[in-house]
Amino acid sequence: MSPARPFDDERVPRRRRVERVGDLLPEAARALGLEEQLRWARAAAAWDRLVLAAVPAAAGGSRPIRLERDGTLLVEASAPIVGQELLMRADELLVTYAEMADGIRAEALRVVVGRGIIR
Repeated sequence: MSPARPFDDERVPRRRRVERVGDLLPEAARALGLEEQLRWARAAAAWDRLVLAAVPAAAGGSRPIRLERDGTLLVEASAPIVGQELLMRADELLVTYAEMADGIRAEALRVVVGRGIIR
């Protein structure tokens, strides 16, 4: 009797088609009721990429907090100068953000620094 080769052994699992984790996340989020949180996480990542490309001096210094009912995107900035840079380019940022952020469309930008509102 010859020894069994690993590929002939029924205990060796067959390889399944490789899937990217990013492709599985929407289905898993839907099943867990976390669809909106996933959408917002992707929108936050889009904001980071957008600021890096459009306002490099402000990269890493801001994050979207929420989209308010009146269509205003509330963004937290790490310093007043970062907030001012974002506000100076608000129109451009909002147009590009709508294209990148999974359909999140904001009409206006409001920036807060710590607890003080810049605009």
